[in-house]
Amino acid sequence: MLGLLTELPFGGQVAIAALLGLLLGSFLNVVIYRLPLMLERRWAAECAQWQGSELPEQPPFNLLVPASACPHCQAPIRAWQNIPLLSFLWQHGRCSHCRAPISWRYPLVELASGLLFAGFAWHYGLSPWWLVASLFSVTLLTLALIDARTQLLPDDLTLPLLWAGLLFNLWSGRVPLADAVMGAVLGYLALWSVYWLFKLVTGKEGMGYGDFKLLAALGAWLGWMLLPLVILLSSVLGAVFGILLLLLSKHEKGQTMPFGPYLALAGWCAFVWGPAIMQWYLGV
Repeated sequence: MLGLLTELPFGGQVAIAALLGLLLGSFLNVVIYRLPLMLERRWAAECAQWQGSELPEQPPFNLLVPASACPHCQAPIRAWQNIPLLSFLWQHGRCSHCRAPISWRYPLVELASGLLFAGFAWHYGLSPWWLVASLFSVTLLTLALIDARTQLLPDDLTLPLLWAGLLFNLWSGRVPLADAVMGAVLGYLALWSVYWLFKLVTGKEGMGYGDFKLLAALGAWLGWMLLPLVILLSSVLGAVFGILLLLLSKHEKGQTMPFGPYLALAGWCAFVWGPAIMQWYLGV
């Protein structure tokens, strides 16, 4: 399939990549909204089973069922109302049935996914490198937004991302496999150690286990040598945004704040520019 697409003119390849990214972005919105709810259902069922009780039977709920509907009036969303970006503009950002506002998150996720796919196509063409870089990027985008909404980093995404990183480096050699494995191990242990040190000193939990797994996944993709850069960038980003939120009264002192978005953004920056940043810093 990629071989056929690479026969297109360069501008056509970028346009195809952007279109694929927009379409995938529409699906990512479904994942961002539904996956945490699916996890809550799964946890409730597991708790009920452990307690020896049964939950009332519920209709199927997954990434495909039920069909998308307006969260305000439950009116079904037709195919023409689900065209990435265009439907939002045609409907002026409102449900066509009840006129309730549609969250700006939906078109922005679609736009971000389209730009990521198009940007990597501009750099790599429609090659396997383009596909890998694009999927890595939108997975981080999905994790960041789920964590921002729910303070959850689902194993359903972090663990496949970790294994995909190891397999990617086994296939590509971008990072020696031994460095990728050490990156996964040290990425997990770095934040695990911070978690337990903070808990021993304060008696409180400073972060979730999902953060350990996300940094382990980033280590599997980037190798252990770029982990200090990821940790430094994510810490700076978290501190800057945390201070801004406090100054703007958008966040109360002592309120928990998700760290996953900053890890994801720092990991993406390290994936794209990490070697260049390290060369500049070391003066090589």
